[in-house]
Amino acid sequence: MKQNMKRFWIRRAIGFVLLAIVGVFVFGSVVMLLWNALMPVLFHLPLVTFWQALGLLLLTKILFSGFRGGGPRGRMKDNLRSKWMNMTPEEREKFKQDWGNRCGRRTPDQPANT
Repeated sequence: MKQNMKRFWIRRAIGFVLLAIVGVFVFGSVVMLLWNALMPVLFHLPLVTFWQALGLLLLTKILFSGFRGGGPRGRMKDNLRSKWMNMTPEEREKFKQDWGNRCGRRTPDQPANT
C-alpha cells in the first residue's frame, strides 16, 4: 500500500515538472510569435529570439505581479473594496467628492470655473 502511494506521488511530481516545462515553452513561443508579428511592423522594433521572449515574459511577471499571487494591485484593490464596504453613505459621498477634486472632475453641484 505504501509502495503504491509513493509511486503515485512520484508520478504526480514528474507530471507536474513536465507540465511546467511544456508551459514555459508554450508561453515563450506565444510571446515570441506575437512580438515578431506585431512589434516590428507597428513600432519598427527588432525581432526577438525564443530566449529573449522568455526574458520578456519573466520581466513582465516581475514588474507587474511579483512572485506572489495577485500582485500588489490585487491586494490594494481588496483593501479599497473592504474599506468601501465599511463606509457609511456619508463617508462614501465625501470620498467621491475628495477624489473628484483630486482628479480635476467637478461634481454636479459644483459651479464651473470660468
